[in-house]
Amino acid sequence: MTTMERKRDYSLVGESTRRAIETGLASAEWYHTDVPRKTMKALMQRSDGPAIRDTILWILLILGSAAGAIAFWGTWWCVPFFLVYGVLYGSSSDSRWHECGHGTAFRTRWMNDVVYEIASFMLMRNPVTWRWSHARHHTDTIIVGRDAEIAVMRPPDLIRAALAFTGLLDFRYSLPTLVRNAFGTLSPDEKSFIPEPEQPKAVTAARWHMAVYAATIAVALCTWSFLPLMLIGLPRLYGTWHMVLTGLLQHIGLADNVVDHRLNTRTVYMNPVSRFIYWNMNYHVEHHMFPMVPYHALPQLHELIKHDLPAPNPSMWHAYREVWPVLLKQLKYEDYFLKRELPPTARPYRGEFHEITVPDAAE
Repeated sequence: MTTMERKRDYSLVGESTRRAIETGLASAEWYHTDVPRKTMKALMQRSDGPAIRDTILWILLILGSAAGAIAFWGTWWCVPFFLVYGVLYGSSSDSRWHECGHGTAFRTRWMNDVVYEIASFMLMRNPVTWRWSHARHHTDTIIVGRDAEIAVMRPPDLIRAALAFTGLLDFRYSLPTLVRNAFGTLSPDEKSFIPEPEQPKAVTAARWHMAVYAATIAVALCTWSFLPLMLIGLPRLYGTWHMVLTGLLQHIGLADNVVDHRLNTRTVYMNPVSRFIYWNMNYHVEHHMFPMVPYHALPQLHELIKHDLPAPNPSMWHAYREVWPVLLKQLKYEDYFLKRELPPTARPYRGEFHEITVPDAAE
């Protein structure tokens, strides 16, 4: 829980925004590890094959677990099927939304667009709003006043972070946002990163989402069964935990207001199941440095540039053990963060604090 007043203004139209623009943090030139142009061109090559394979498997697992949940509905045997279905719906959709939003998962554009729209619905995310929000996230990663996707602010609200694992925050914030958008209202923050010609599309997309939810509720009422809601909508409540478990580690506890992804982004080694759910986004420093490299090529990119990056956390458990003391200290010292050590083969951090004094950085 928060124990002090924030010095950082996390709105996208406030004092931190003005400061980020004036100091050159907004739309800055970021550090990149040197990679031969020919090698990078090969890594950026898009292909339908891996994504078609993984998407077919994803859909079959969703349909199979849903079929089992329906078949055993009303008995305890439905629980394991719902546990699988919930993670596939409420967590793995995040990585599919992410990669297809970048347009890198498939080579064929309409395939990216179809999966992106489906995954956006599963996540209770307006597909228009979040496409532009995520573009800003990559342009201004963890720049206070510019990045709309900072998951844990400083000082950290630990209660809110814990609630994120339950999916309750989606129903508290994401669903009302869709309702507001459906009635034609965009917030000042949303208007700050969505181009004006795209804003009507955000309203239309929200209305389609709400129409599907309304139809699902109608079916539930007509059949007098909770089952339709367990299959559409509520998986964000019981299946989001894996998305939060992996996603929080991307940037939590690291530096903000810097222009080197090695300072503000974390790579974590994960087991094969989590990597399938997460679509290799555990290689997150690599992804932020080179966002146009498809997910299936990220392990290869990691091997190529790891000499220039901080050592990855060997597991999620290790990463959380590392970051927990940092979060506790941030409750009292908002400017405290974990500074990852670079190997001897790495180039020094670039623009380490960008003229911002952080007297108590964690070594």
